[in-house]
Amino acid sequence: MKAIAYHHSLPITDADALLDIELPVPVATGRDLLVAVKAISVNPVDTKVRKNRAPKDGQPEVLGWDAAGIVTAVGPDATLFQVGDKVWYAGAINRPGSNSEFQLVDERIVGHMPANLDFAPAAALPLTAITAWELLFDRLQLSRDKSLTGKSLLVIGAAGGVGSVLVQLARQLTGVTIIGTASRAETADWVKELGAHHVIDHSLPLAGEITRLGLPPVDYVISLNQTDKHFEQIVELIAPQGKFALIDDPEHIDVRKFKGKSVSLHWELMFTRSLFQTADMVKQHELLEELAQLVDAGVIRTTLAERFGTINAANLKRAHALLESNTAKGKIVLASFQ
Repeated sequence: MKAIAYHHSLPITDADALLDIELPVPVATGRDLLVAVKAISVNPVDTKVRKNRAPKDGQPEVLGWDAAGIVTAVGPDATLFQVGDKVWYAGAINRPGSNSEFQLVDERIVGHMPANLDFAPAAALPLTAITAWELLFDRLQLSRDKSLTGKSLLVIGAAGGVGSVLVQLARQLTGVTIIGTASRAETADWVKELGAHHVIDHSLPLAGEITRLGLPPVDYVISLNQTDKHFEQIVELIAPQGKFALIDDPEHIDVRKFKGKSVSLHWELMFTRSLFQTADMVKQHELLEELAQLVDAGVIRTTLAERFGTINAANLKRAHALLESNTAKGKIVLASFQ
């Protein structure tokens, strides 16, 4: 089967940073599904792994943690899917990724694809939607009751992949007032379009921006990027007994500064459940099933923003380069191995 992989961690400008290769088709065992990958999207985690994880024993490393495709075989213990089902998923970070024609994935982290979406727009959603869902409802434990108003949520980096889904979920499923951050006119418009009540400029001091809008201290803060840059402002603007969640990897933050306000800190990594085979691993299947219903009902929309053509090394290198520039809006999608 065709696949895109790397043998050495290299800058994306290097000719060998990503390569077109051939690999054997894997066999489904246990609760695995064998999926014929029809479309993928690219996430910041792809670039981080490429730069920081050396392949083992010279074996090619296949990236990719977002896919939509068709089930072509099921393991003997699989019960949730049948051959021919259209599915979407993000996969597991400790297994070969979706940048290949066929992929094995545990059925407990797979959902049936929305009926109203084609493969490309469907592939834009799984990783970011799982991350956003777990941030809101598992980590911060927001109430899914739109009548419960009076609380506010600040989303730092709201125009990116996770933010683009998170703003929609928060607006459609909760009653919080949403403040998104963006630094350019086009990304600010995007965040407003997705449902933010207010948009502020994260190139300016955030606490000052909250004050300028006449808003009280923020109850919930989710930082999706550059947490170390914004940390002092977060400490200042968050409400006493507020909740703070993050997904990036800040070099230096002094969490002791939250103590005076009794602020709680919550990490989110959507790969935790699959990485540790947690008892509640199937919750990712369940949330993808519910998300598909929300998409089909027109409540949540795809965040596909750029189509980069067919799935090959050249196009994936372009996608990695755009993500590394920190100027991407929404999601980059590639479709078919032609």
